[in-house]
Amino acid sequence: MPGRRHYTDPCPVAQALDLVGERWALLIVRELLLGPKRFTDLRAGLHGVSPNVLSQRLEELSDGGVIEQRFLPPPAASQVYALSDWGRELEPIVRALGRWGRGRPGPTPDGKLSPSALILLLEDLFDPESAAGLKVRVGLQLGAGHFQYRITKKELRPVAPEAGDPDVILNTEPDTLLRLIRGAEGYAGALAAGALKVRGDEVLAERFLTLFQRP
Repeated sequence: MPGRRHYTDPCPVAQALDLVGERWALLIVRELLLGPKRFTDLRAGLHGVSPNVLSQRLEELSDGGVIEQRFLPPPAASQVYALSDWGRELEPIVRALGRWGRGRPGPTPDGKLSPSALILLLEDLFDPESAAGLKVRVGLQLGAGHFQYRITKKELRPVAPEAGDPDVILNTEPDTLLRLIRGAEGYAGALAAGALKVRGDEVLAERFLTLFQRP
């Protein structure tokens, strides 16, 4: 990777940082944990990254074997970026880093959460005991991100959107959903203000917000 600075250290930690230690690199990995994305999708989820820097990081991660480029067949017919099998091994590391980061001293920095970042956070905050006896399918429409989960046997399991119609769909922005889960914004108020739209069982939607530990 010409033009980049490297650690002259044979330690595996240093070698790993040579690959994913540059700014935005691990956040690109975070965005790809939930599946392949186009360049425009990645840029939308990484607030503040310039097109040139994103292109450079993608090239570096590709050269390092962390990600790979794929081409979707028609009708999409577009190029996407995806984690390689080796890059996928970063998932438990990224999730553990997120848990460690939640203990950061001081206030949480201002900024917008990407849909992928929020989904990873929700999966980590899910409280199995709060879901006792619950057997439902929930859809989340977070801006441009669409996700679906099956909750059964005290487990939160992602399912493909084409798996069937969910029992309830919550349509909101990632930051609004996080405020609702934290209790910083009320359910009824968000509905009345139009910040949250619910299709399906509203009682179930409100209960869904209680299934997570408050971050």
